[in-house]
Amino acid sequence: MRQVRASLITPFIAALAICCSGDRIIGPQEITSLPRDLTAAEEELIRSDNAFGLKLFREIDLQEEIGANIFISPLSVAMALGMTYNGAAGETQAAMQETLELQGLTLGEVNESYRSLIDLLRNLDPNVEFILANSIWYRNDLPVKQDFLDVNQEYFDAEVTGLDFSSPSAAPTINAWVDDKTNGRITEIVDDPIPVWLVMFLINAIYFKGDWTFQFDKDLTADGPFFLEGGGQVQVPMMRTPGEIEIGHYFDSEVEAIDLLYGGKAYSMTIVMPVGDGQLSALVQSLDAARWAEIIDGLTTVESQVWMPKYTLEYELELNEVLKALGMEIAFDELNADFSKIADWQLYIDKVKHKTFVDVNEEGTEAAAVTSVEIGVVSMPPTVIVDRPFVFAIREKFSGTILFMGRIVNPVAG
Repeated sequence: MRQVRASLITPFIAALAICCSGDRIIGPQEITSLPRDLTAAEEELIRSDNAFGLKLFREIDLQEEIGANIFISPLSVAMALGMTYNGAAGETQAAMQETLELQGLTLGEVNESYRSLIDLLRNLDPNVEFILANSIWYRNDLPVKQDFLDVNQEYFDAEVTGLDFSSPSAAPTINAWVDDKTNGRITEIVDDPIPVWLVMFLINAIYFKGDWTFQFDKDLTADGPFFLEGGGQVQVPMMRTPGEIEIGHYFDSEVEAIDLLYGGKAYSMTIVMPVGDGQLSALVQSLDAARWAEIIDGLTTVESQVWMPKYTLEYELELNEVLKALGMEIAFDELNADFSKIADWQLYIDKVKHKTFVDVNEEGTEAAAVTSVEIGVVSMPPTVIVDRPFVFAIREKFSGTILFMGRIVNPVAG
C-alpha cells in the first residue's frame, strides 16, 4: 500500500491557492469541467493573478520571520487592488499594472474578466460553500467620482456606502460586513476609531468551506512526529485516510506534490514538499509561474493512503513593504501618488491589510481572507485647524504687496 505523509508547513504553499483542478463524492454532482470555455482575456487575467500571487508569496517568505507559518489569499489581495487600480492614473497606474502583472490586458479587459470570474467561482461547485464579496466605504464628505464607483459596482459587484467616519458606529459597521462575509472567521479589519486622515476602504472578503471528496477517518487521527527543518521534531495530530484514495501526485528531484480533492472535484488543495534535505525557503523562492505550472501540469492520478497534520491558523500582516518591494512604491507616496480617478483630492494608499484563517480537519477545510486597501488624504480640505503658533500676513493678492504681517504665539495674551 502506497503512503504519502504531508508536512505541516507545506500546506501553506499549496493553500496559497485552494485552486481549481478539474470514490465517494460529497453531494450529487461531480464537476468534470468548467461550464464554458474561458475567453482569452479571462485566461490572461488568471495567469496574471497567479503570477502576482506567487511573487507576492515569495516576497512575504523573504520578509516574514524565519520559522513562522504563512497563509495568504492571492486572489483577495489582487481583487482589492484591482478595484483600487480603477482609481489610479499616470505613473501610479503604470506601477500597479506592472506589480499586478496586468501588462497584457487593457483596463476594460481586466474589469470584464473579473466580472465573469466572480460569477464563475461563485457558482462552480454546489458541493462547496464559496463566498466572494467586495465593498467600498468612503467618508461621506469625500467628493468621489461617480465613474469610479459605477465601474466597481458593475464589474466587481462592490457594495458602495458613504459613512460619517467620525461616528462611533462607522468602524463597527464596516467590521460587521467583514464578519458576515467570512461567516465569523474574521471579525474586524478596520481600526476603531477610524484615523482622521483615512477617507476610503476598498475591501475584498473570501470564504471557502469544502468537505474532502475522500475524507480522513477521525478514529485514526493520533499524535505523530512532524520533522522540523534543521533537525528536531514535534508531536502533532496526524490525520489518516482509512485506505487508499484518489489523489494527484507529482515527484521530481526537488519536490513531491499531492493534490487532494474537495466536494465535486472542482476545488483541491495542492501540497508541495521539498525532497530529501531540501529547504522550504528554497522551494518557495523557486515557485514562479512556470515552476507552478510544471508541478500542476505534471500531476498524475494515483491511489494512495495519505497522512497529514490537522491544523488551524490565523494570520495577518500589513502588505505595504511587500508591495513596495514589488514595485508599487509610488502608490504609497503621499505627494506623488495619483488616484485622481477616485477624487480630485491628493490621495494615496495608507495601508494594505490582509487577514486570513484556515482550519484543516478530517472532514475538510474552512478558509477565509479579507484584504483592505486604506486610502488616505494628504491634506483634508473640509477641516483646517489653526491650533498652534503661527505667522500671518494681510496682502494684496494681485500685486503681491504685503500690507501687514504678524506672529501669534498666544491668541489670548492681547
